[in-house]
Amino acid sequence: MNKNIFSLILMISTFSLSAHQFINKADNLIMNTSPQDNADHIEVITLGGGCFWCIEAVFQDLKGVEKVVSGYAGGKVKNPTYKEVCSGLTGHAEVVQVSFDPSIISLEQILEVFWTTHNPTTLNRQGADVGTQYRSVIYYSSVNQLPIIEKSMQEDATKIWDDKIVTEVAKMGVFYSGEAYHQNYYKQNQNQPYCQVVINPKLKKAREKFATLMK
Repeated sequence: MNKNIFSLILMISTFSLSAHQFINKADNLIMNTSPQDNADHIEVITLGGGCFWCIEAVFQDLKGVEKVVSGYAGGKVKNPTYKEVCSGLTGHAEVVQVSFDPSIISLEQILEVFWTTHNPTTLNRQGADVGTQYRSVIYYSSVNQLPIIEKSMQEDATKIWDDKIVTEVAKMGVFYSGEAYHQNYYKQNQNQPYCQVVINPKLKKAREKFATLMK
């Protein structure tokens, strides 16, 4: 056989083998992909109901909740600081962004916990925390969440509270993560007076009423 022809055949065979190996590797990558390798199964809802330390502590305890981030939403100032938000002049609410797996905990259940552990009938106020930054609010990340929120507000919230529900419901805009020291606040500061007096009763109430949903 001509040496040039033999070399050409050898090169084609080698290329075919490499291509076959590449395809096999690609197939393996596809077959080995699990739901945990992507975020398609995770939903996000952003909730405000007073100080974000309180809400964060409650939702971190729930099964199916993968992440809770305290921050600010609904305002008109870019990259607000905690001090600016507390002034009430930026328009932001203190919120938590809750990432959850709906195959473990439903949005309906998330909302029932929300209605139970804050007062959605007091405008711009939760207990001693007063100001627009403490307003009751739900920011939805998908239009599919809106009818669930509206139904929950009309049917569930009104069973818990006699007064008018004043919770704001709006499409999620820009969410700004709060400063590092606000994250995991209760877990890192359980002996602080605020945690003892304000957060502990909320947690106790949630753990008793929603025992089956707790981690």
